[in-house]
Amino acid sequence: MPEADAAGEPRHDVVVVGAGAVGLLLGCLLAQRGLDVVVLERRAARTGRSRAIGIHPPGLRALARAGIEAEVLAAAAPIRDGRATCAGRTLGTMSFERGGPVLSLPQLEVEAMLERRLEALRPGAVRRGIEVVEVDDRGVDVRLVGVPVAAGAGAAGEGPAEAGWPELRRVETTTRYAVGADGVRSGIRESLGLGWRGRSGRAHYVMCDTSDETGEPSTALLHFEPAGVVESFPMPGRTRRWVARVRRPPARLTAETVAAIVRSRVDGGRFDVAAAGEPSAFEARQHLAERMSVGRIALAGDAAHEISPIGGQGMNLGWLDAVRLDHELAAALAVGAPFEAFEVYDRVRRAAARRAVRRATFNMSVGAPASGLRLRLRNTGVRMLDVPPLRAVLARAFTMRGL
Repeated sequence: MPEADAAGEPRHDVVVVGAGAVGLLLGCLLAQRGLDVVVLERRAARTGRSRAIGIHPPGLRALARAGIEAEVLAAAAPIRDGRATCAGRTLGTMSFERGGPVLSLPQLEVEAMLERRLEALRPGAVRRGIEVVEVDDRGVDVRLVGVPVAAGAGAAGEGPAEAGWPELRRVETTTRYAVGADGVRSGIRESLGLGWRGRSGRAHYVMCDTSDETGEPSTALLHFEPAGVVESFPMPGRTRRWVARVRRPPARLTAETVAAIVRSRVDGGRFDVAAAGEPSAFEARQHLAERMSVGRIALAGDAAHEISPIGGQGMNLGWLDAVRLDHELAAALAVGAPFEAFEVYDRVRRAAARRAVRRATFNMSVGAPASGLRLRLRNTGVRMLDVPPLRAVLARAFTMRGL
């Protein structure tokens, strides 16, 4: 049972706001230590939207800490190498075997594994359908106020008021420390008054999954074409995700639209429309919070930094935030540290986020539309990256090591 605060209310060790991939991992890590952790989530259920699929070696090590490595390995498709081409000609190749393959597994499946693990470690830790609307750091603890969210409201992005709740039952929670892992539009970050600074790197993409017709079930293919990059990644069940950069998303996006883009740019590109899922469009943007902690409250994952989501970069970076936070929170709770608990975390993880942003910016610039001299220089640069020792450096960056 959690101890009580001065008013007699239960006081938890840590409350995490957001039951996405990062919040659930942090919950598992803390629960394994025997800590009283609660995870609050406004969505009544996970959405079925297509999201990140890449699990890089550092991310897999983070998941192993939570005890789900074997389950992930059994379900994921390994990506063992990559090849970059232009107009059908190979510009460079890359092997991931030395540091471990990148694993491909939809984020929703990973979240389900983490939630099951957290439920086994601490039954009832995840509390859905609660939107946190107030956060008060009182120096000795943090008070959070939430309100119930109507079923289905989260899918449309509605808040409680828009969902037709004139009088709401307030849910008050007290905790020693709080973590905002509530995504790019973080209410916790907004409550703390932290700036959200835009960084370089911005582009539009369309995306769709279909059957894998490439004959290369463990190879990531990057087609650096004049009209813009087309990337494809193996997925479980002999499927493949296609991602294409576009100047702007089509007004009406269909699987046929994505297939037309692939076939027009990729020499011999094969996209099975009949087997395709629902396509989606997204804009890759990059931001960094001016701080990742204030007092007893920290930010993690997309709440702290937004980077290009291609290849699961943001998800893996957030998992590394969670690993560091697990260490810092355990140390702080052991000695009762008030304000300095997150100082090192803020410095170390902001530096990592800046490195990740620079890498993602470089990747987006390489995949931009190009022609003439710019295209020739871009292709020459990619070929140079395929020469040792730059090949090893590129593989290290691609697999998110050093973050």
